[in-house]
Amino acid sequence: MTEKEVLDFIFRRRSVRKFTGEPVPREKLEALLRAAMAAPSARNRQPWEFLVITEREKIREVCSAHPYAKFGVEAGAVILPLGRPAGNFYFFQDMAAAVENLLLAAANLGLGATWCGMDENRNKILRPLLGIPEDYWIFALIPVGIPAEHPAPRTQYDPRKVHWEKFGNRGA
Repeated sequence: MTEKEVLDFIFRRRSVRKFTGEPVPREKLEALLRAAMAAPSARNRQPWEFLVITEREKIREVCSAHPYAKFGVEAGAVILPLGRPAGNFYFFQDMAAAVENLLLAAANLGLGATWCGMDENRNKILRPLLGIPEDYWIFALIPVGIPAEHPAPRTQYDPRKVHWEKFGNRGA
């Protein structure tokens, strides 16, 4: 793969919030999970587990329960990365790496997806709805589907946010 192909692969990842409503083939969902589980993990703890929802009514129920995921009611699936953070200082870093891998894979498999963040209140609402134990943290809610919109690839590179050699040095 050339340098340009690698960067194109990364820049293709965009948040997609409009879906056709078609189901996502199980093989593609499993490919997303394989990509997520290929993420780096501190001490190789691999703290992640994934709840995959493909049942139409459950997708609507879960997306409607999250104030910023209502757009996902037409997604073909919802993936919730989750795990037990207790005693794992690097839990959130490991989970973020897994989610980013999943999102990159989705974009490059022709799927749309968006990372919807979670907090304690959203966890409290979704845990009982999905039968998730109290010691598990739902890290994200990710609607995945056949895209009905196709945002152009891009980067948001901003040289004003880059420091060279020491903080405050903006020159190369």
